[in-house]
Amino acid sequence: MVKKVIEKFEVEYLQVLDENGKADEELMPNLSSKQIKELYELMILMRTFDDKAFSMQRQGRIGTYIQFKGQEASQLGSAYALEDKDWMFPMYRSGGALIVRKYPMHQLLQYYGGDERGLKAGTINNFPICIPVGTQTPHAVGCAWASKLKGEKIVSLVYTGEGGTSKGDFHEGMNFAGIHKVPCIIVIENNQYAISVPHKLQTGSETFAQKAIAYGIRGIQVDGNDVFAVYKVTKEAIDNARAGKGPALIEAFTYRLADHSTSDDAKKYRSDKEVQGWAKRDPIIRLEKYMRSKKLLDDKYKAEVAKKAREKVEKEVEIYEKMPAPDPKDMFTYTFAELTDNLKEQIKDFQ
Repeated sequence: MVKKVIEKFEVEYLQVLDENGKADEELMPNLSSKQIKELYELMILMRTFDDKAFSMQRQGRIGTYIQFKGQEASQLGSAYALEDKDWMFPMYRSGGALIVRKYPMHQLLQYYGGDERGLKAGTINNFPICIPVGTQTPHAVGCAWASKLKGEKIVSLVYTGEGGTSKGDFHEGMNFAGIHKVPCIIVIENNQYAISVPHKLQTGSETFAQKAIAYGIRGIQVDGNDVFAVYKVTKEAIDNARAGKGPALIEAFTYRLADHSTSDDAKKYRSDKEVQGWAKRDPIIRLEKYMRSKKLLDDKYKAEVAKKAREKVEKEVEIYEKMPAPDPKDMFTYTFAELTDNLKEQIKDFQ
């Protein structure tokens, strides 16, 4: 009889920038002052858009809206590490990541206004927003597998929430990715709640990152409110995937400061004290403290960035609200590449 340890595992955690804006210079990613300013400007643009979209929903100018407030660093740091040729698979809370990926903000508003034309792809390789929980993971893995089979140096990155890890789609995608060593990065934005269900009721594991172990994938947990740490681990994972070293799972430990959606009331399941505690870890405040310490930000620059972001968002709102109404027949013609007999009958009845 033999009894032995076959393998031992561990899960790393990374934080570069603490809540007081102090960075560990030895862990800092290779970012120039210009790039750090670009990260800040993008983060302010993301928050400005998010606040505006929320206001527009309350005014009846768009439909149900999903805020990403508080999660700017996890989306910005990861999306910023991608190249234009790479594929990104967003979930319903990935509006910030799409903005980073040059997705037109007026199209996001168009989509949240109930117009599916808002999901038309542009010149960047972004897949449409995925609403069903978890189904985007196997999509991203399949795309990555296709890239590998074609010999391309293209990486896929997919976003999911910690609630999505309870779905079979997530595990099937992970298993396939691990077996075939596809160039896919799975980013779990652990914002602590799957609607009203706290993350401790989603898993018995200490972390979500360790779920990667079962599939032969490297997993790491990162401070999701630290844009430098998120960028660093994502960039390393992307470089490895592009070099043929397989997939990676990144758990961004963050928090959604807003309700789950504009149809939710988070006060029913979490306390104001909890929210206020996380508000002190706001990724924007943290980055501003760091930039001030490095003489990269002062009150004048901060005001200019805020003004520029407001003007840009308002211009996109204007474009959105001047767009002509969609053709009702689009609901049939945009379902499949070729109309099915059933859809042809429906169009005939509709007319």
